[in-house]
Amino acid sequence: MQSIINGKFVDASDKSTINIVNPYTLKVIDKVPNCTAKDVNRAVDYAKKAGESWAKVPVYHKCEILEKFLALVERDRDDIAKTLCKETGKPISQAYAEVDNIFISFKAFMEKAKHLYGNVVPAGTEKGQDKTLQFTVREPLGVMVAIIPFNFPLDLFDQKIAPAILAGNTIIVKPPHQNPSAIIKLVALMHEAGMPKGVVQVLTGEGDKVGNALSKHKDVHGITFTGSTRVGKITYLNGAEHLAHVALELGGNDAFIVLDDADVDLAVEETVWGRMYNTGQVCCASKRFIVQKGVLKEFEDKLKARLSRLVIGNVLDKKTEIGVLVTKEACDKAVRQVERVVEQGGRIIYGGHHEGAFFEPTIIADIPKDADVAIDEEIFAPVVSIIPCEDMEEAIEIANSSSYGLSSCIFTRDMKTAFDVSARMKAGGVVINGASFHRSFEMPFGGYGNSGIGTEGVMSTFDQVTKTKTITLKNILK
Repeated sequence: MQSIINGKFVDASDKSTINIVNPYTLKVIDKVPNCTAKDVNRAVDYAKKAGESWAKVPVYHKCEILEKFLALVERDRDDIAKTLCKETGKPISQAYAEVDNIFISFKAFMEKAKHLYGNVVPAGTEKGQDKTLQFTVREPLGVMVAIIPFNFPLDLFDQKIAPAILAGNTIIVKPPHQNPSAIIKLVALMHEAGMPKGVVQVLTGEGDKVGNALSKHKDVHGITFTGSTRVGKITYLNGAEHLAHVALELGGNDAFIVLDDADVDLAVEETVWGRMYNTGQVCCASKRFIVQKGVLKEFEDKLKARLSRLVIGNVLDKKTEIGVLVTKEACDKAVRQVERVVEQGGRIIYGGHHEGAFFEPTIIADIPKDADVAIDEEIFAPVVSIIPCEDMEEAIEIANSSSYGLSSCIFTRDMKTAFDVSARMKAGGVVINGASFHRSFEMPFGGYGNSGIGTEGVMSTFDQVTKTKTITLKNILK
């Protein structure tokens, strides 16, 4: 496949390419351009030019184009899902779910865009302003860049692209280099639906090459990034050089607290949902399982039994629940991380096997609270790291010891306890009696500390992709 610049499929200016590997078969299934700084400059120039007219297009007409786009996504639903499955290694049922989220998210952002009203400061609200009216309007930032990770490329495409273009921005999408094909197909469908050239473009390639060039470009006014904390900080500094508006959704090491009075069966089911989904490759997946000792053995025994029933197999089989990691290198990294957990006192009580890009669902018990994984070591694999605790106070202490604060959760039958813990958790979200892996499109999603800056969601993203202008009618009243 090729990148899309100004509505046309193009190769990199130097003709360099990157192979796309199916992580389930470990075979090359496609190749895409490894774009250059020259390609970035061209795309930004086209985005600037397109923005002059796109910002003036009425919201209702923008929505009409996107309605046509959604109809085309429905037409090509099978092809997009299979493409996503093959290039990402996620089970086909989860790939279909991600495609179907396009309809939920785009429609929600379209409705919000129609009600993006300004505010009025009435005359006389402030002393000395008795005859003056003030009101606000929203305006687009201008040229934006969306840098998207491999784990949920379509979901993050929805979260970033829909509000950006509805607000009148133009946007250049930098998809993950491992699995960009499904995103390329979505942008192609946007053009088929009538999206003007230059409004949405795709530049494929390596992050340190293309992502850096985009975030450093002086004519990029807004950057929305989801990915690792390390790269997020680099992106933030790049944008700061020209004062671009930067929103970051970064890593996490979410705490999953189970107290003695918890419904253990529910906690086990939510562990499977919140840790095994997408084969453990989820930013807001529950990763640190802090379990009070009174229910520790019951939790471990029931979790082992539940994991043994998971269906592992061909990712194109609709019955498959556990796929493979995005690359063999990602699996190798997870292996090294698990070995370090064991070196620091953990004990593997289930799983641990791996081959190619496949990593078996794994439980590590007896992890000391000062081990790396109990604090800031984020394992992007289907690994349940169990850290025993004596009581609620110690559980909160362990949970808040991390520099990450994306999401979290608490299992207890006592709602007063649940709300007490929720208030004390240093995280952008707390789920009560459910896994931290919860992200509706409506909610503002974002974290504290090393988990990012800003939030995404229908409730809040338009604040990230617009700027506010105040218009004053001075002394307009008698």
